[in-house]
Amino acid sequence: MDKLIITIAPTGNVPTKENNPSSPLTVEEIVADIKKCKDLGASVAHIHVRDENLKPTSDRKLFEKVLNTLDEDKVDIIKQVSTGARGGENSIAWRSQMLDLPNADMASLSTGSSNFPSAVNANSLDLVEALAKKMLDNNIKPEIEVFDTAMLFQALFYQKKGILKGPLHFNFVLDVKGSMPATPKNLMFLVDNLPKDATWNISGIGNSQVQMITMAIAMGGHVRTGLEDVIKYDKNTLATNEMLVKRVVNIANAVGREIATVDEARKILRLV
Repeated sequence: MDKLIITIAPTGNVPTKENNPSSPLTVEEIVADIKKCKDLGASVAHIHVRDENLKPTSDRKLFEKVLNTLDEDKVDIIKQVSTGARGGENSIAWRSQMLDLPNADMASLSTGSSNFPSAVNANSLDLVEALAKKMLDNNIKPEIEVFDTAMLFQALFYQKKGILKGPLHFNFVLDVKGSMPATPKNLMFLVDNLPKDATWNISGIGNSQVQMITMAIAMGGHVRTGLEDVIKYDKNTLATNEMLVKRVVNIANAVGREIATVDEARKILRLV
C-alpha cells in the first residue's frame, strides 16, 4: 500500500468569514494556511482564489500570485489549481485561463455536469475536452473530479480517445446535496470501476468526512480535507485547516498508514 497523500483544500467557493472566521480568503491568508498544513503533512494544495470582494473567481492573475508566493516562500508542495464552475463566467477561456501557469502541477477537471445545492455544476463536453487538452499541452496532470457516477465513465471514455493520458488520478467528491451520496457501497462501486493503474482520493463533504476519510485510508486511497469540504470540526466546533489536517494524520497513525512526503507524493501521482 502506498503512503497516504493528504490534499489540503483551504477555501473553495463556499466558506466566508461569517460562517467560519478562520476561512482564508485573501492570497496572503490562503498561502499562510497552505504553509501551515504542509508542515503538518499535506503534500498537495487544491487552490481556489477570491476577488477583491472575496467572491470566487478564476482570475489568472490571482492564481499566479498564490503560486508565485508559494514558490518565493519556498513552500515545497504540489500545486493544484481549480477550474471549477463557480469561479465566475462559464466560458472555456475563463475557466482555462490559469492552465498555462508554469508552476501549476495539477488542475481539477470535472468530466460531466451535476447539481450543487443552489446551482448547476455545468461542464459541457466541449468545455471538458478543451480544459483537458490545455492541461495536456501544458504538462498539467488532471485530477478528475467525480461528483456522480457518469463522470468516472466519461473519464474512461476520454482516456480511450486520447484526450486524457493514464495513469489517471481521481477525486471522489461525495455527499454534495444533489449529487452522489457518501455511502460505503457508493465508494466501493467507484473504486471497483477504476483502471488498475489509477490513483484516487476522497472528499467527504460535511458530516460524511470522517467516515469517508477513514474508509479511504483503510482501502489504500488518499484523502482531501480542508474548509472547502467542511467548515465544522464537529457539531459544536468550527474547524481550521490545521485542525482538519491533524485529524487526518491522527486517523492514519491509528491504522498504521504512513504519510507521504511531497517527493513521495510526486512519485505516487507520476508527476516525476
